[in-house]
Amino acid sequence: MIRTKILAVLFILAVTLTTKAGEEKYGKQIMLKEKTSVSAILANPEEFKGKTVLVEGKVLAVCQNMGCWIEISGEKENEKIMIKVEDGVIVFPKDAKGKTALVEGTVAEVLPKAEAEEHEGHEKEHEGDDACSPKEKTYRINGIGAVIK
Repeated sequence: MIRTKILAVLFILAVTLTTKAGEEKYGKQIMLKEKTSVSAILANPEEFKGKTVLVEGKVLAVCQNMGCWIEISGEKENEKIMIKVEDGVIVFPKDAKGKTALVEGTVAEVLPKAEAEEHEGHEKEHEGDDACSPKEKTYRINGIGAVIK
């Protein structure tokens, strides 16, 4: 029992020490070390579909209703990709826009009908959110862990 408590304290201490000042962690701990560029994913999304990636970019937009998605910039001008998380599991802060996000997740294809069905039940909350209404096949990252700094 004491050994378990000591291990728990050591784990919390290790996590605290690895998180830099001003960083906020969301969801699962990021396990990948090598980053994939947003540009590479957008240039050839089929190559990355279903693969777990680590991306980094400036937060361009945040869901202002449920915190269930963010959009991050790519390396090229006007490039962006959506990071969608399971509602309630991760809630991105509404004031994250302009900060840098490091996100781990799986690249997924999104069809307009699938996206509409996914938002069924809280579509009123997302009314006016362009990012929640793709008009054609798009790609996003289904996030499982993030650090915003």
